Amino acid sequence: MEIVRSLPALRDACAALRSRHASLGLVPTMGALHDGHRALVRASVASGAATVASIFVNPLQFAPTEDLSRYPRDEAGDLAALEATGCALAWLPDVETMYPPGEATTISLTGPAERWEGDARPGHFRGVATVCAKLFGQVRPDRAYFGEKDWQQLQVIRRMVADLLLPLEIVGVPTVREADGLAMSSRNRFLTPAERAVAPQLYAALQATASALVGGGPADGVLADARTALGSAGFGVAYLALVDGPTLVPIQAATATARLIAAARLGAVRLLDNIGLPDRQ
Repeated sequence: MEIVRSLPALRDACAALRSRHASLGLVPTMGALHDGHRALVRASVASGAATVASIFVNPLQFAPTEDLSRYPRDEAGDLAALEATGCALAWLPDVETMYPPGEATTISLTGPAERWEGDARPGHFRGVATVCAKLFGQVRPDRAYFGEKDWQQLQVIRRMVADLLLPLEIVGVPTVREADGLAMSSRNRFLTPAERAVAPQLYAALQATASALVGGGPADGVLADARTALGSAGFGVAYLALVDGPTLVPIQAATATARLIAAARLGAVRLLDNIGLPDRQ
C-alpha cells in the first residue's frame, strides 16, 4: 500500500492506479478505524476497484462546542488496518492542504441536511459536504463508499453528488454491529463499562419499534413509548423518528422507503443508529 501526504504525490499515485485498474474506489474516513470502516474498504476492493482511503480529521464539521482534539487518532494502527484489508493507496492530507489560506468556498445544503443532526449540529453537514467534495475532486473516484450507520450523512452526500452532477456513484454499505447489536463507531471507546452494557438497548428499541410500526401500531404512540423506555434506561434521547429514507422528512406510517433514525446520549457519548423497516407480511 502506498502512502501519500501531498497533492502532487496523490495525483501521480492515482494516475498510476488508473493505468492498471478499470476503476477507482474512495473510502473517506477520519481515522480511528474499526470493522465498519474495514467493511467499506472490503466493499470497494470486492468491486474490482483500486481502493483509495483518506484519513483526515475534518475541523470544518466540528462545532465550536465540540472537542476536535478529543477525536481519537491512531495513524499507525489505521494504516496497518487499511493495508491488511486490501487498500491500494492511503491519502493523509494536512489541514492546509484541505483548507488553504484565503479559500472562500463551502457547500450550502438544504433538503436531507435539514432537521435531526442538521439541527443538533449546525454547520456539521456543510463541513462534511465540503470536505467530501474536495476529496472527490482530488481523487476523482468512480465510486465512494459510506456506511449506512450515518444515514443522514449518506443521504446528504448522495443529494450533493446528484445536484452538482458529480461523475461518481455513492455506495451505501450496511451498518456493522458488535455481537450485541451496538453499531460500531469510533466514539464507542469513550463509553464506560457500565454505559457499554446499556448501549445495545438503542438498537433493541429500534427493532421493537420497527416491528410495532409494521404491525400497524400508531406511529406517534409507538415512537413516544420507545423514547420513554430509552429514557428510563438512562439515555438522553435527542430524537427517535420515522422518516422517509432518502429525504429525512418525518412520516406517520410505515412505507417501502421508511427509516427509523435515532440519536441518544449515554454519558458523554452521543450514539447514532438507524434501521429500515422489515417487510410487511
